[in-house]
Amino acid sequence: MRELRELRTWGAAHPWAVDIGLALVVQAAMTMPFVVPRGPELEPATWPAYGLTTLTVVPLVWRRRAPMAVLLAILATSALYKLAVEGPGQPLPYTGLVSVYTIAVLAPPWQRIVTAGLLVVAVPASVWLNTQSARELTFSLFVFGAAYVFGRLTDARQRAQRVEAEQAAARERARIAREMHDILSHAVSLMVVQAEAGPVAVRAAPERAEAAFEAISETGREAMVQLRQMLGLLREGGETAAPKEPQPDLADLPALLDRVRAGGLTVGYATEGGVRALPAATGASVYRIVQEALTNVVKHARARTVDVRLAHADGVLRVTVTDDGRGPQGGPSGHGLVGVRERAAAHGGTAETGAGPGGRGFEVRVLLPVREGEG
Repeated sequence: MRELRELRTWGAAHPWAVDIGLALVVQAAMTMPFVVPRGPELEPATWPAYGLTTLTVVPLVWRRRAPMAVLLAILATSALYKLAVEGPGQPLPYTGLVSVYTIAVLAPPWQRIVTAGLLVVAVPASVWLNTQSARELTFSLFVFGAAYVFGRLTDARQRAQRVEAEQAAARERARIAREMHDILSHAVSLMVVQAEAGPVAVRAAPERAEAAFEAISETGREAMVQLRQMLGLLREGGETAAPKEPQPDLADLPALLDRVRAGGLTVGYATEGGVRALPAATGASVYRIVQEALTNVVKHARARTVDVRLAHADGVLRVTVTDDGRGPQGGPSGHGLVGVRERAAAHGGTAETGAGPGGRGFEVRVLLPVREGEG
């Protein structure tokens, strides 16, 4: 299967080579009647007849660029072969079938209609010049009709693949935008809080000011690393891609919490039920969910403390982030909390936000299913 995909990719990149190869295959098939032994009662296999046969194949090299012109050239050379020489016949109209298939795949509707009209005239005329047999007429109409149908099915499949590729690209762009939003929002929020506390700390506690500036530097560097990773995915193939770093996961949560603590917020962290290693995608989503919830606390909650809790129970991972701030303020949710819901939904989970226990503060509650054996 992988080899077939690679072959298709190569063919898409080298259409000329594919068309030349197809023409050679058709030429080999049409050569067979000229090389097999023939009875004395059959038409002789002469070089002029073979040369004219080759002339009917050559237009296939341009079948993608001018499919209608190729069909007309094939019809003209085939008629010339039948009328000007007495050579071997062919078991199948190979060149005509390839041309009709190509038109069904690539040509606009008006060219397909013209092709149908030409075949209605050309096929009966060819049969009349050849055997004048109803059986041959029926067979010829069938094979040309089959070539056209297969061409239309191929066109439909290619259209579906293009739509699927566009949708996949849109999903990837949305994912990268969400990742960049989370990275920037979290880093900038922490840096702003720490920078605002810096002047006060310089006067009251110089050692705290030094720690705040170090936290700003560390937060900025971490954001730059993650942004380079995201932007590396968007670079053109000709550029040197940034080295791919592993996505953050549960093991990176303590460092994230330490950066938030450096801004003066008291952060608690607890696990229940023996939190286990998660699949890479799930672990990255949990990290981003906690990151965005903490960013929301730093930017909006005016809280002094926040608790992060992870709990495994009955195949479900429960993520809870609770602060003691001013609680829900009403109004539309920002992009961050929308992103939390989208991440949860992407793993078949749910996300809720609202007042904390007893109506105090704000709480983000996320449930993510974790199949047995994944953790």
